[in-house]
Amino acid sequence: MRVLITGGAGFIGSAVVRHLVLEKRYEVLNIDKLTYAGTQTSLEAVRDAANYRFLRADICDGEAMTRAFADFAPDRIMHLAAESHVDRSINGAQDFINTNIVGTFMLLECARAYWSALEPARRHAFRFLHVSTDEVYGSLGEEGLFTETTAYDPSSPYSASKAASDHLVKAWARTYGLPVVVSNCSNNYGPYHFPEKLIPLMILNAMEGKPLPVYGNGANVRDWLYVEDHARALDIIAERGRIGETYNVGGRNERRNIDVVTRICGLMDSLRPRAMPHDRLIAYVTDRPGHDARYAIDATKLETELGWRAQETFETGIEKTVRWYLDNEWWWRPLRERYSGTRLGLPGDALKTG
Repeated sequence: MRVLITGGAGFIGSAVVRHLVLEKRYEVLNIDKLTYAGTQTSLEAVRDAANYRFLRADICDGEAMTRAFADFAPDRIMHLAAESHVDRSINGAQDFINTNIVGTFMLLECARAYWSALEPARRHAFRFLHVSTDEVYGSLGEEGLFTETTAYDPSSPYSASKAASDHLVKAWARTYGLPVVVSNCSNNYGPYHFPEKLIPLMILNAMEGKPLPVYGNGANVRDWLYVEDHARALDIIAERGRIGETYNVGGRNERRNIDVVTRICGLMDSLRPRAMPHDRLIAYVTDRPGHDARYAIDATKLETELGWRAQETFETGIEKTVRWYLDNEWWWRPLRERYSGTRLGLPGDALKTG
């Protein structure tokens, strides 16, 4: 099996690469532009593997993508390359439009040309997995779950760009017959997560005795999915998912943001105690614009049709995550020096921080 992965130096992508290279022993080509959130240090475990290769390239570069398809001759595409941080999309949406929409279009066109020229057996077996987010569905009230038929209602430039890319992928399936499968996941967490996101930011700020900024009153709810569970799910969806279908991937671990932060504080009190409890560092800050109240995924289709189950509960996963950050300063320290936790996500030129 030869798998071309885009965005494989990012958080979720690197987990997929490690799983496919080390566990499945697939031949993997990882294409990544290495923007601020992509780092090859997340791939140290596979760097010297004979079945792994890396190409630094932009998915918006059609010539580079065409060459990569021709040289590597993949059996499967797993498209994870994306700009993904909501707060950054509020400060500056253009990169999100370019990568998430234009880049997906370019990749679809290159994949279609490559797939159309394959001999019949390989053409029949080829798959294009597009990895997306539950944020395309918008916000839930106190009840209910997102399903694969939930109407799209994106709230941020990030989620709007991902919704657009989802529609492009499905249109290429209906118009051209490209054998695509789409996944929409809940919030991921775990090792190798860039420090701007909620969980690693709280862990590292707590470690350094810095404020723990919680938006609004902390009541926003997310469904948390351990990243290695997600990597296994994506492999299963790419392998056995029905062409043209969407599969929602969720951990069935709904938590309010404030409860996530207080749990991290409790773990830090136990594992790295300070003179005062870590929850004294919690600081409520002005909410970001368009902050969806609640996300929750119904993963029944994936669980019943393809047999996937999350192996980690939130309690087991969050403890593994906190311990990993405590033990792996070599990985996060260089990234922390590039992003120290400065507030993002407030519109206005004076507040733009990159």
